[in-house]
Amino acid sequence: MATISKAEMQALFGSSLRCDEPLARFTSARIGGPADYLLTVSSSDELGQAVLFAQENGLDYVILGAGSNILVSDAGIRGLTILNRARKIEFTALDEGVRVFAESGTSLPLLARQCVTQNAAGFEWAATVPGSIGGAVVGNAGAHGSDVAANLEMAEILHPNTVVQPWTNADLKFDYRTSYLKETGGHTVLSATFMLEHGERDTIQATIETFQAHRKRTQPPGATIGSMFKNPPGDYAGRLIEQANLKGLRVANASVSELHANFFVNEGAATASDVYGLISQAREVVQQQTGITLELEVELVGDWNA
Repeated sequence: MATISKAEMQALFGSSLRCDEPLARFTSARIGGPADYLLTVSSSDELGQAVLFAQENGLDYVILGAGSNILVSDAGIRGLTILNRARKIEFTALDEGVRVFAESGTSLPLLARQCVTQNAAGFEWAATVPGSIGGAVVGNAGAHGSDVAANLEMAEILHPNTVVQPWTNADLKFDYRTSYLKETGGHTVLSATFMLEHGERDTIQATIETFQAHRKRTQPPGATIGSMFKNPPGDYAGRLIEQANLKGLRVANASVSELHANFFVNEGAATASDVYGLISQAREVVQQQTGITLELEVELVGDWNA
């Protein structure tokens, strides 16, 4: 139970804290109810302090980065939502490659573009992934045959017991779209360090442009969450949903994309309940037709019991 009042919170954080703040504009799907408290942080130190504050005062908390790969409930998020805007980036050129440090609120596409200017190759895949470093490490984000695990050297992790430690790639136990952090919960990614290769700027830029063109051809524009379901072993979630003739399926203001069936689109005023209706129908039909139970890649966040 929280041990601090609303007035005390406002006095402590001032303009950095907003109360009963709608979250839709902070998510890629433009969906989400209000946060009891929304606190914006601008450095990894501030992020760690906010998490410790929540723990010490009995506040439930959620860290919100780029707002992709999550579906925030219509009822919103109880307790403290920490809006992570910690975006410091540092490059160090070494004989063996380029070491890249990024705080956990850093945008993946932004970091990919910065890598071009530093002749650092190996992070091109991230130019088409609308997420942040923190969420990418937790979920081992990836695209175009690569992922976070391919280049991550170390991540700075805040443990539930308030200890901050460097975790190696092996410590994180990466697997397809998951990690030890995702499986266990309670840890906070403060920053990550990657080791990339020396490359030619024009070649790196050309690869990014190829990936961007592919994304434009194969994924819908507009307000989407990202890939809805994980690909089951040896198959593709989008193929299974398309095979079930669910492209274009609509629940109120949410629809299954006609371009890529594993993307669900907010057609303008969709609610989280609309999207969840699509999730349930897609799972049920695919299960009936194939015996495969689709597993969510996106995370359901907030109060889903209201």
